[in-house]
Amino acid sequence: MNVKILAALGAIALLSACSNDDQNAAATGAGGSGGLAGAGGMGNVRPGSQEDLVANVGDRVFFDTDSSQVRADGRDVLQRQAAWLARYPQVTVYMEGHADERGTREYNLALGQRRANNARDLLVAAGVSGQRIQTVSYGKDRPAALGSDEASWAQNRRAVTTVR
Repeated sequence: MNVKILAALGAIALLSACSNDDQNAAATGAGGSGGLAGAGGMGNVRPGSQEDLVANVGDRVFFDTDSSQVRADGRDVLQRQAAWLARYPQVTVYMEGHADERGTREYNLALGQRRANNARDLLVAAGVSGQRIQTVSYGKDRPAALGSDEASWAQNRRAVTTVR
């Protein structure tokens, strides 16, 4: 009888701990909910920071295989980044070019550089001073997703804007 009571109390304690963790994650913005910083959920995000860029605008655009042309959905992200950068004229950024694991290191470094340059050029065309954007290529050296499948490769074919 005592074992059943202890087991029931233990189960209740575990459930309440899980419930509190979920509530804490929601209150702090943890857990990957992707909420907006300005929407009251993540009031601790500093305006003009990398976290602000990620939460409110998006920090990356994606590319097709062996292509350095920014896709249409990426152009929208870069337009939002240009508007965000106009609000924070003191912010300078790196535009990082990345590639998936296929191909040689040299090929992927060159492809990553072309991707970074094209994303940078679209920001400049949208009114951002080119002096505020430095490009760098990591090729296949910094994958966002590990794996040798199309889903992983698609996540790794990207350009990422990072606040300096």
